[in-house]
Amino acid sequence: MNKSTNTIWHHATVTRTRREQQNGHRAAVLWFTGLSGAGKSTLAHAVEEELHRLGCRTFVLDGDNVRHGLCSDLGFSAEDRSENIRRIAETTKLLTEAGVIAMTAFISPFRHDRERARSLFSDGDFIEIYCQAPLELCEKRDVKGLYRRARAGEVKDFTGISSPYEPPLSPELVVATDNLPLEDCVAQVLSMLRFRGVINQDNNENQCGGRRHVS
Repeated sequence: MNKSTNTIWHHATVTRTRREQQNGHRAAVLWFTGLSGAGKSTLAHAVEEELHRLGCRTFVLDGDNVRHGLCSDLGFSAEDRSENIRRIAETTKLLTEAGVIAMTAFISPFRHDRERARSLFSDGDFIEIYCQAPLELCEKRDVKGLYRRARAGEVKDFTGISSPYEPPLSPELVVATDNLPLEDCVAQVLSMLRFRGVINQDNNENQCGGRRHVS
């Protein structure tokens, strides 16, 4: 795809830093990855619920939802999956510029696609969270019936069956979604966000909202 040579980046006067100051927290992207059925969407939305309760500005980009609109023209070939992730990465970059804590819940099976997404962000902005659950358990959960259909040959290029999943080599956080209660998984993510300075360390309530300086 050739980039246009007739466009110039416009620098807004309302900057990311000013938006973060207004929000009372840093912007970041939480990139949840893992097999289908590993609990990515469940965890991402549970984390968002808790962050929202604390007054943070958040948004979850869910794999299935995005394919109803932004990526409705894409299939599930390796090329289309890469393009799917490229679009999501660019969208989350815009959300972080808006001062938002953006969360993505996508299998994003290929390391090179996740690393390409990471390369768009400054150090500390991209937080890869590996939802770790064995294939056998994900198949048992199979709430959508996709594994069963993939085993029957009805779904092509299905991750874990007829297409590979490449686990992260050094994610910022590994969450054992196979044996930990959801509330413990959420607590791990929030603890990591506090440690990394995305949200405040001091209080458990109303951490994010309010006008204050954000370093």
